[in-house]
Amino acid sequence: MHAERPTDQSEPTPQTPEQPDTAAPRDETAPEPGGSPPPEAVSDSGSRDAAAGGGTVGEDLAEVRRQRDDHYQRLLRTTAEFDNYRKRTDRERRDLAEYGATDLLTDLLPVVDDLERALAADTTDAEVYRRGVEIIRKQLMDLLERRGVTPIEALGADFDPNLHQAVTQEASDTHRDGEVIEELRRGYTMRDRLLRAAMVKVAQA
Repeated sequence: MHAERPTDQSEPTPQTPEQPDTAAPRDETAPEPGGSPPPEAVSDSGSRDAAAGGGTVGEDLAEVRRQRDDHYQRLLRTTAEFDNYRKRTDRERRDLAEYGATDLLTDLLPVVDDLERALAADTTDAEVYRRGVEIIRKQLMDLLERRGVTPIEALGADFDPNLHQAVTQEASDTHRDGEVIEELRRGYTMRDRLLRAAMVKVAQA
């Protein structure tokens, strides 16, 4: 015979084993939410930033000073070189002007010799003196032409303020208005540049 199973007792409920507390221990150095990091963390962060930047603040400042000194020395050298260049060009310009004046004076000396001979000539013939003066004048004009100096042909031309200096005006029925009717002093150009304006009298119709 089989024993009868009691019907008034329930089966025991299996017990769940207790889970161990696996939460990580609290980091005492971690900042509280909304708080400031501890000084050790700031120090470590600054060291890492300096290492990542390739040097400390002092090294960066030294590099900036080195570059400043280098630029300053370059500025001093450039200023000295420019000053030497200016002095050299001024000296060369003076030398060129003196050489040009010396060359011109050398060409004028033969004309002075002819003037002295003309004054020393023992003659009372006015025509002889005239021919001597004409020869000397031709020498001077040839010298001026070699130097690029050309006389301004003003007589009979229309008045040009770029070439002429009007001293006076004169009413005239035989000349057009603004025509140069008399040359009081000859003007000259030198290589297409005005050397001296011609002093003229202008007709007024």
